[in-house]
Amino acid sequence: MSKILLPLLLILAFTSCKDSNSTTEPSGSIDEPANNNAPAAISFTVLKETPHDADSYTEGLMVHDGKLYESSGAPEEDPNTRSIFGIVDPLTGKISVKGELDRKIYFGEGIAYLKGKIYQLTWTNKTGFIYDAKTFKRIGQFSFPSKEGWGMTTDGVNLIMSDGTSNLTYLDPNTFSTVKEVSVSDNNGAVGNINELEYIKGSIFANIYQSADIIRIDPASGKVTGKADFSKLYLEVKTKYPNAEYMNGIAYDSAKNKVYITGKLWPSIYEVRFNN
Repeated sequence: MSKILLPLLLILAFTSCKDSNSTTEPSGSIDEPANNNAPAAISFTVLKETPHDADSYTEGLMVHDGKLYESSGAPEEDPNTRSIFGIVDPLTGKISVKGELDRKIYFGEGIAYLKGKIYQLTWTNKTGFIYDAKTFKRIGQFSFPSKEGWGMTTDGVNLIMSDGTSNLTYLDPNTFSTVKEVSVSDNNGAVGNINELEYIKGSIFANIYQSADIIRIDPASGKVTGKADFSKLYLEVKTKYPNAEYMNGIAYDSAKNKVYITGKLWPSIYEVRFNN
């Protein structure tokens, strides 16, 4: 979530990762975990690649009414970025802007759709904004208890947000009071740097900042039940486009059973299928 450029050491670390996924074939078979409590390896298949605005510092993806929406932030050091959200053109990858924040004041973060409204987080202002999902008119704002806002999704009842720690906070969409907090952990303990979120078939999928992993979380217990390693795809993107930064962005189209992923300043969006 830090707004700094990708360090060389991270690239070297990714290079040394196990090459366990593929952009054309189901990724690595499910290996026997090191211990019985370790998350299962999630295999996946990359089905399709479409354009993405390489000036978009992606903070969130979602699908609503058959359209892919994206929200982005605006790092100070990159004047080409904007804190916007809108509908992604599938042919060009450009965002048809439906809302924009003053980049001198706000850094746009995750978005979620719930019951006719679109909710948008900001990074350090402890402020979120509410838009009418049909007109995109800003109809309100809210505050949240976390020090920072990162990713957001919904289970159809509450808003669920991440703040860069290991905690997920459930917010009542009417009062914005905290319904509950869930601490995310795996066999090694608390899992921090939780970023973009997406609720898929009863589980929460999450990007981990400064990582090429997407994890699957049990919403009730906070336990990580699976992990997909996208390091090979990340390196392919980085090779083609050196300015690309960390993975971020997961969207699920429940009507078509499709999942979309991308990253900050990536030139492509990928449709993927999780195989387990």
